[in-house]
Amino acid sequence: MDTTDQLCAAALTHLEALIGFDTTSRDSNLRLIEYVEAFLAGHGVTSRRVANAEGTKANLYATIGPAVAGGVVLSGHTDVVPVDGQAWSSDPFVLTRRGERLYGRGTCDMKGFLALALASVPGFARGTSARPIHLAFSYDEEVGCIGAPSMIEKLVTELPAPLAVIVGEPTSMEVVSGHKGISTWRVTVTGHEAHSSLTHLGLSANMIAVGLMERLRQIGEDLARHGDPDSPYHPPHATLTIGLINGGTAVNILARECTFSFDLRTPPGQDPDTIIVPFLDACATAHRTAQAQFADAGVSVIRRSATPSFAPERDGAAEVLARRLAGDNGPTRAAAYAAEAGQFQRAGFSTIICGPGSIEQAHQADEFIDLAQIERGAAFMRRLGETLG
Repeated sequence: MDTTDQLCAAALTHLEALIGFDTTSRDSNLRLIEYVEAFLAGHGVTSRRVANAEGTKANLYATIGPAVAGGVVLSGHTDVVPVDGQAWSSDPFVLTRRGERLYGRGTCDMKGFLALALASVPGFARGTSARPIHLAFSYDEEVGCIGAPSMIEKLVTELPAPLAVIVGEPTSMEVVSGHKGISTWRVTVTGHEAHSSLTHLGLSANMIAVGLMERLRQIGEDLARHGDPDSPYHPPHATLTIGLINGGTAVNILARECTFSFDLRTPPGQDPDTIIVPFLDACATAHRTAQAQFADAGVSVIRRSATPSFAPERDGAAEVLARRLAGDNGPTRAAAYAAEAGQFQRAGFSTIICGPGSIEQAHQADEFIDLAQIERGAAFMRRLGETLG
């Protein structure tokens, strides 16, 4: 296996290339996938795509080393969040070093980890490792973790059972043992337009929506009151927030349509489907009432995503391995954000989250990763290679 310094240098080369691909979730990630495919092929590694229905995006997975059980999956997402409206000090899609920081969209979330995974490939490919490294790179994690499930299905049926899955979300190279689940919904309220002075001749979608959003607010407050004070999650309770609202065309017109989207984040043990029942009941009542007045009015609710929570595995294989590789003897940690770890865990894989960079730098202008985090990640990969060898 290469030295830590060699792995670090190789990772920086890959990171520069990966940042150069604008893989904002609304766009294709295929140029990045092609880059990874070509790199792997150059080291004699065959990879496979799992594309979306339109063929515009793809997951990619590959095995380096023998096709035997007991390997380790290095998992990360290729997409990034938008830079729209953010005041960047440098081009977000050009890796820029200032002092000991590397700036660019995705440096910490989470192309830094992808770069480290790729940097480890040559050492594994030319070595005589007893157990394999599997790469699993996904699309559309940032919009609800909707890309990974189709790839995970393939991993379940095609890979010899791995020892562990390491999801490289930014954790400052500390082991994170759990995360909340996230479910997202989009609500469309259809009213009936009329002059705003003639409320008896129409039906305002905005006014109906306000009542429904108030029901969500009540549910959110109730969740906060009943949080577990001993929970490792911060905040310790499930959270419900309305993130998008759009309705109406003019101040003097009863709104024909109002849409709003919300997310519900739940710790392990709390069922989002149960929590949301009172809101869905309110929507059904509002729909019947609206339809009784105007046939074209009503309320529809569409679930956009459902990412399962990730529960700590006490003394699980993935946690034991990751803590040893990271030199981490700290407390059990849990994240408020959602990630693909819960999807891997639900599929039966022992899973952990550990990767370079801090989540505090993600999703904002001038996203960066400290060079020291790349160095720590390279040491982690070197130890992984020694362990599997």
